[in-house]
Amino acid sequence: MGSAMSPEHRKDSLGASGRCLIVDDDERFRAVAQGRLTSDGMAVVGTATSQAEALRQVAELRPDIVLVDINLGGESGVELTHRLVESHPELHGRTVLMSTYDEDDVVDLIGASPAVGFIPKNDLSARTICALVAPTADEPFAAMHAIRPAV
Repeated sequence: MGSAMSPEHRKDSLGASGRCLIVDDDERFRAVAQGRLTSDGMAVVGTATSQAEALRQVAELRPDIVLVDINLGGESGVELTHRLVESHPELHGRTVLMSTYDEDDVVDLIGASPAVGFIPKNDLSARTICALVAPTADEPFAAMHAIRPAV
């Protein structure tokens, strides 16, 4: 009889799920991130490994949030954030960069992108995403706003 919450209880405590797309070229990380976010109550609607695949999936799946690895193998995640926001303006303020690099090492790349912010891969969770993406009352994942840390 531990104090761990069941996945259903955790989802209830988060409220409505944000619909998320994960863009990363590392298969193992995509699986770990999808499991972590799903257990946090976030709906991962898809994953992509390249810019072309991400753009296709965003058009088809219409996620609320897109998480983008800064380094997509031979492609630039920063360039992808520009392409996403240009082709899907509703993703302005809803695209988040992530990396295994420290934020200090990529601060210039983050600043040059339209991404709302950066999350180190080790810190990825629904909470850290909600700390960056501020939903409004009429959006599908508005209840997640309640778990945002106090500023």
